[in-house]
Amino acid sequence: MVCWALRRAAQVRVHLARKASGVCRGPEHQASGARPAAPEPATRGALGALGGTVELLGKSYPQDGYSNLSRKVLSRVGRNLHNRPHHPLWLIKERVKQHFYAQYVGRSGTPLFSVYDDLSPVVTTWQNFDSLLVPADHPSRKKGDSYYLNATHMLRAHTSAHQWDLLRTGLDAFLVVGDVYRRDQIDAQHHPVFHQLEAVRLFSRHQLFAGVKDGENLQLFEQSSRSAHKQETHTLEATKLVEFDLKQTLTRLMTHLFGDGLDIRWVDCYFPFTHPSFEMEINFHGEWLEILGCGVMEQRLVNSAGAEDQIGWAFGLGLERLAMVLYDIPDIRLFWSEDERFLKQFCVQDINQKVKFQPLSKYPAVINDISFWLPRENYTENDFYDLVRTIGGDLVEKVDLIDKFEHPKREKVV
Repeated sequence: MVCWALRRAAQVRVHLARKASGVCRGPEHQASGARPAAPEPATRGALGALGGTVELLGKSYPQDGYSNLSRKVLSRVGRNLHNRPHHPLWLIKERVKQHFYAQYVGRSGTPLFSVYDDLSPVVTTWQNFDSLLVPADHPSRKKGDSYYLNATHMLRAHTSAHQWDLLRTGLDAFLVVGDVYRRDQIDAQHHPVFHQLEAVRLFSRHQLFAGVKDGENLQLFEQSSRSAHKQETHTLEATKLVEFDLKQTLTRLMTHLFGDGLDIRWVDCYFPFTHPSFEMEINFHGEWLEILGCGVMEQRLVNSAGAEDQIGWAFGLGLERLAMVLYDIPDIRLFWSEDERFLKQFCVQDINQKVKFQPLSKYPAVINDISFWLPRENYTENDFYDLVRTIGGDLVEKVDLIDKFEHPKREKVV
């Protein structure tokens, strides 16, 4: 048996009543003087019951051995914080949209990039994994890492789950914004629900090589071997041009968000759906911060979506990550707050206005040590984290594993 001791820190928060006139309210709020209405439950049905069903966003899903959703997580579905006017996540989304609309314009004078910010978070496992070439044995497929409605449907783990479908419709430049769901630890930097912004851009041979000397003699594709610098079907010239356009696009975006003089570096990494792949880091207040992941799209993905004559790039960033850095917000759970003292701080006339978050409470944390027995099988740490979130909500600020014990003659202990 294994005994785990975990430390829980819960901070008591005091909610003060404020006049409605003190808070900038979006259309989803009630009339003046009333607190924001509690969101309608997004789900119905008994969770965890084999043979039962869960009704989510107007559709019913039969439960099976894969079902692992908690009511706490499902209560977040449909909240769409990124579409709530004057919410900090909405501000980041709008700033990115504003930049892309202004910088990238099509031949007809309309924005080159289309934006999709209301796609359902319920996707198939094929959309979330297989369409993106995620290997069958990849850790992200495990029940301990992702949220499943059943064996065939889940809550998306990334906005990339919509890439294939949008490419299939013939789009070649788009942004996708939405809530994503991943089982994770409990602390100020992690939450099982957060928000991503995804971008994709494809190029034809003419578009990529336009303006390049002797570009009419260059090709997008070849049959060669894969290396650290290119895919087996891409020419080196095409790969380097796509990579250059991607990094220039992201550098301009970060300069728009953070200002001039920003130090940026690129770190080689791995993603199943891009190669070569990079993480972008910025030096902010003397500290290097990872901001996003990106890369040249895997041609197998592009081909399967029907764009065999094009090559492209993709990137994905976390809205919470950017908002926490730009607005100095210390805890990711604050984004779900209905406290007017938090919300009114982001009611600005100009979405590009600088905002510095002002703390709401200075009450000391309450620390508790607990220990419990673990079952022998079918247990992951994220099972316990989901249980804590369901019972304690956002009052539980952090859970740390501080000790383990295995009894020589008994079953596991927690």
